[in-house]
Amino acid sequence: MTTKQVADRLIELCRQGKIFETQEELYADDCISLESDGPMKEAKGKQAIEEKGKMFQSMVVEFHGAEISDPIIADDHFAISWMMDVTMKDKGRMKMQEICVYKVKDGKIISEQFFFSM
Repeated sequence: MTTKQVADRLIELCRQGKIFETQEELYADDCISLESDGPMKEAKGKQAIEEKGKMFQSMVVEFHGAEISDPIIADDHFAISWMMDVTMKDKGRMKMQEICVYKVKDGKIISEQFFFSM
């Protein structure tokens, strides 16, 4: 798959709420995930990325909605903006906004990096 095809598929699945399916289908086994802040700043490999997602999911009390932009594509990278309206344990309801940058190689995501403010 091309970078655009990977980006379009990721967005399609995320908009359907199928986050873990994106990882299984689109991520390379040795993918790396980086965050600018938060409890898990780095995860290496599909299993660690899935555990990181489950940890985040366990902190969410209620999910109210999300908005995911269309991708901006440059060669083997793409970026999206993502807003989530969630109620978090110990933090209450909040709108979380982030920029997500992905790198694709051989039709698979090999890295993801999230930029946001806590």
